[in-house]
Amino acid sequence: MPDPRSLKRRLAAKDLLFGSWNQLGYPQTTEIQARAAFDFCAIDMEHTSIGTHELLNSIQISQLAGKPTLVRVSGHDPLYAKRALDAGANGIICPMVETVEQAERARDAVYYAPRGNRGVGLARAQGFGLDFETYRDTSNDELVLIVQIEHWRGAENLEAILDVDGVDGFLVGPYDLSASFGKPGNFDDPEVAAALSRIAAVVKDHDKPAGLHVVHPGREGLRQRVAEGYRFIAYGTDMLLFAKAVAETTTHFDDLRAENPPA
Repeated sequence: MPDPRSLKRRLAAKDLLFGSWNQLGYPQTTEIQARAAFDFCAIDMEHTSIGTHELLNSIQISQLAGKPTLVRVSGHDPLYAKRALDAGANGIICPMVETVEQAERARDAVYYAPRGNRGVGLARAQGFGLDFETYRDTSNDELVLIVQIEHWRGAENLEAILDVDGVDGFLVGPYDLSASFGKPGNFDDPEVAAALSRIAAVVKDHDKPAGLHVVHPGREGLRQRVAEGYRFIAYGTDMLLFAKAVAETTTHFDDLRAENPPA
C-alpha cells in the first residue's frame, strides 16, 4: 500500500524511495509502472516526444493507482512547470541546474506568490476550477522541486543550490555530467570521477536527500548507490526495462538454438 505521507514528507525524512522514468508515454506502460513497487513515477518530457495530452493521461493513471508523479520538464521556461503542475503533477524535476539563480527561478515557477511567481490558472490540479483555495493553501506543503545536477558547474555549486528555500532534493544525471567534461559516458575519467566524489561528499553531509538516475537496471549497481547514501533513486526507464527483458529473452533463444542444432 502507498505510504500515507506525502512524497515531500518522505523526501524530508530521507526515506529510501525508488521510482522509474516514464519515457514511452503509453497508458499501458504507465499503468504497469504505477502498479509496481515504485514509490513514485517520473514522466520525462525532456528527452522524449511525450506531449501535454500524454502527460495529463500519465499523471491521471499514476495518481489513480496511488503513486505520486513528478515531471521532468523540458527546460527552465516557467511555462513548462506551469503546464505540468496545472495538470496535477506532485512536483517537477528541473534539468541542468548549475547555479543558485537557476534553482531560485525553478522555485519561483513552482510556487504561487508570495513564495514564488507561478501563474494562476484553473485546471485539473485545482479541482477543475472548483477547489482552487484548497490547492493554493496546501501547495507549499505538498509540491516537490527536485533539481538535476548534470554539469560540472552544478557539482561545484551543489551545497549552495541545496540551500535554496523550496528545493527538496537533487538528482544526479551521470551521463550529462560526464558530457559536461567532454567525455560522455566515461565515468572512470579522473575529472568525471572527481566530480562524482565531490557530489558523494555532499550526499553524506547535507540534510536534503540525494538522488541518482541508475540508468541501466541492475541489482548490484542499485545496491552500491544505496550504500553510497542515495535515497531517491530513479531506476531505469520503461523503455530500458522493456528492452532489457527482450534482450535477455533473445539471449535465451540463442542459447536454446545452440543446444538444439538442426537435425
